[in-house]
Amino acid sequence: MMKRLIPNIFYSNLSDGLDLFVNCLGFKVLHKDDKFAVIERDGAKAHLVESAEFAAKDRPEIVIETDTIDELYSEVQSKAPLILHPNSKKVEKKPWGAREFGLLDKTGVCVVFRQW
Repeated sequence: MMKRLIPNIFYSNLSDGLDLFVNCLGFKVLHKDDKFAVIERDGAKAHLVESAEFAAKDRPEIVIETDTIDELYSEVQSKAPLILHPNSKKVEKKPWGAREFGLLDKTGVCVVFRQW
């Protein structure tokens, strides 16, 4: 049985990833060393990896499904409104039926929140 898929997200500076996921989105740090962190919130996990080489090659778009999109939007808007994605600054119903909004950090990592 597979339970979850946990992405590695690469940053030139680990602190940039921690800023987005911990300071802005409220993830908890489960483990951290000089070049690697495991973060978690509400069962969603990710690995933040410091690697300038891979960060230069890959700026991912990560989708997090939720059942509390309005609360998450309010939280982000109050903490870090400048990180809202320029093309998805508010919760909107998309043509495929989901309600979504997005974030774009200073390194180009995009996080989309989606509620079906």
